[in-house]
Amino acid sequence: MKPGAAFFYDYPAADGDVYGKGRRERVAALTELYPHVVHAGNFDRHAAGLAEVEVVFATWGMIRFEERHFRTMPKLKAVFYAAGNVKAFAEPLVRHGVILVSAWEANAIPVAEMCLSQILLSLRGYFRSVRRYRELKTHESKKFPRPGVNGETVGMIGMGKIGTRLTRLLQDYPLKVIAYDPFLTVERAAALGVERVTLEQVFERALVVCNHIPDLPTTQAVLAGRYFRALRDGATFINTGRGAQVVEADLAGVLRARPDLTALVDVTWPEPPLPDSALWTLPNLIVSPHIGGTIGDEVVRLADLVIGQFEAWTAGRPLTQQVTAEVLATMG
Repeated sequence: MKPGAAFFYDYPAADGDVYGKGRRERVAALTELYPHVVHAGNFDRHAAGLAEVEVVFATWGMIRFEERHFRTMPKLKAVFYAAGNVKAFAEPLVRHGVILVSAWEANAIPVAEMCLSQILLSLRGYFRSVRRYRELKTHESKKFPRPGVNGETVGMIGMGKIGTRLTRLLQDYPLKVIAYDPFLTVERAAALGVERVTLEQVFERALVVCNHIPDLPTTQAVLAGRYFRALRDGATFINTGRGAQVVEADLAGVLRARPDLTALVDVTWPEPPLPDSALWTLPNLIVSPHIGGTIGDEVVRLADLVIGQFEAWTAGRPLTQQVTAEVLATMG
């Protein structure tokens, strides 16, 4: 017998319909699907029809369950979340023994791809030479050490889903990858072909430093001025982690003093930066409006992942993307 299911989400689909292109129809074929999309604003109106729901297929705008939600849905067994970060709603589900699956593996793909493009451009001196070209208006603008993509060192801070995927992408290039992550074991580092180093060594040795550490209270303001001052001549700092992990005043001060450096930040604190923030005006800092995540034609990959996990679950196979209490404790 097919399990009862419902869609839970509330987001503008301007950047892509997560359950579009046949994914809704696929879920409907696999379940007894409730005919309406549920969200915080209409939950009470639909409560009477949710008593038989065992499975929720969700994406951005998932409700954080309270006791009344659990009472309304006593048969709820699993939530399949077709997006990445589950911090806003995961704890009550996990505490109540509801299986939670996240598509964070698929959501890491576009972030890693964006970082790869930024790394390759940085190693060619692209961002620094473009700045100098506007200033000098001659080819003197490219006369500084530009090593290219052959033997240089790239540094990873955080080896979660994004850092791991990016490291695998970099294996196609003749580059050395060094990494700092307190949870990175010797065995896993060897399997990924990376060298475990300290946080200080990442900044001292790498020509491009990429931040991917999880968003936790313990990681706020960990990247301070002493690390940025240690960067090599012409180095690039890329941040796709979270803005609160960087002491932005320190980063701005170092960038003012060292025009050789480049910072590419897709996340800030707050988002967007305040109108008078130096992040808007520093010539060697490029700030983008948090565009690294899944968009457009990519979003159906999120649905594909959770539908595949649902099929594994119904067949009694192991779940590879489950968010347990242990995973949640270190998840960004």
